[in-house]
Amino acid sequence: MPDAYIFDAVRTPRGRGKPDGALHEVSSLGLAVTALKALKERNGLDTVPVDDVVLGCVDPVGEAGGDIARAAALAADYGIDVPGVQINRFCASGLDAVNFAAAQVMSGQHDLAIGGGVESMSRVGLGASGGAWPMDPAIAVKSYFMPQGVSADLIATKYGFSRDDVDAYAVESQKRAATAWGEGRFARSVVPVTDVNGITLLDRDEHMRPDATMQSLGGLKPSFAEMGELGGFDAVATYAHPDVERVTHVHHAGNSSGIVDGAAAVLVGAKEAGAAIGLTPRARIRAFANIGSEPALMLTGPVDVTKKVLARAGMTIGDIDLFEVNEAFAAVVLRYLQAFDLDDARVNVNGGAIALGHPLGATGAMILGTAVDELERSGKSTALVTLCIGAGMGTATIIERV
Repeated sequence: MPDAYIFDAVRTPRGRGKPDGALHEVSSLGLAVTALKALKERNGLDTVPVDDVVLGCVDPVGEAGGDIARAAALAADYGIDVPGVQINRFCASGLDAVNFAAAQVMSGQHDLAIGGGVESMSRVGLGASGGAWPMDPAIAVKSYFMPQGVSADLIATKYGFSRDDVDAYAVESQKRAATAWGEGRFARSVVPVTDVNGITLLDRDEHMRPDATMQSLGGLKPSFAEMGELGGFDAVATYAHPDVERVTHVHHAGNSSGIVDGAAAVLVGAKEAGAAIGLTPRARIRAFANIGSEPALMLTGPVDVTKKVLARAGMTIGDIDLFEVNEAFAAVVLRYLQAFDLDDARVNVNGGAIALGHPLGATGAMILGTAVDELERSGKSTALVTLCIGAGMGTATIIERV
């Protein structure tokens, strides 16, 4: 099978996912078009050889509905023969979109493809697409449905992470993100979003709070205590995990991922196809995997899928130089560090979604691009990118710098 290589990766800055956020006036289509146009223009890409555009979108309704990938390709002035498809695996959609594109190349059926994602959380509300999982007792009961924040608090309780632990992790995420922006580490990947007149709306991640301290976070009340205690979800958690006597609620807005708008796109292909149009590969996709995980804990999938993808690649945890573990909640990353006894200096070195935000369908492609940039900046060789997923799943990809 041919290898799949990453030729380029771009993303928009992340705008606050609120009506006063800088990207609120930009539609979901406009965000996706920004990423696709940037990928085309900066690579001088004749889009005819692009065999597919795969975009993740977690709430594909309203303006983000239909097949936003095809709509975005046309609106970005790609050739009419370039198709597009939208996929949804909740928070891993953007990474899976790149994996799907890579699989098309590795199967020999496509030569070049684009994977990425988009989410306008300020315009299309979180959960707007509904679904059976939280609503239908036939699946909600047997899967121990509970809000993700309660699951995150269950993880913290079960694995011994205190309020100070999760807050300290959040403060460090903010510091690392501020350092990364200050040192220009995102400069290669981030493309500004402009309005119809070409005026820049946003060229820098908007959600960051670099002044966050243990004291300021300590003043925030847990966000999920009421729904856990009064909504009955704590009872679901302890029923599913009887070793936990009582859920301790430690997560809040300051140590959970930010609600933001954004889009990303990653160009992948066979080496020969890229060479034919003057593209130089930056990284090789070595392996990827998906897995289902325990649905009540829900957010421990990165641990399970990391074991699977390492085995598939014939590697050990010690073979990985850098890790990007999506910061859906602080306890997710703390559990990952604990499970593999990792030095946190190898994980999320440029901060993560706590500081930068988590535009659901786009995040996976965004942090994959961050990993490519960081491998090049640091001179390191291998990176593993992984995300937790609603309903208990995990997705992971291993790349190696060329």
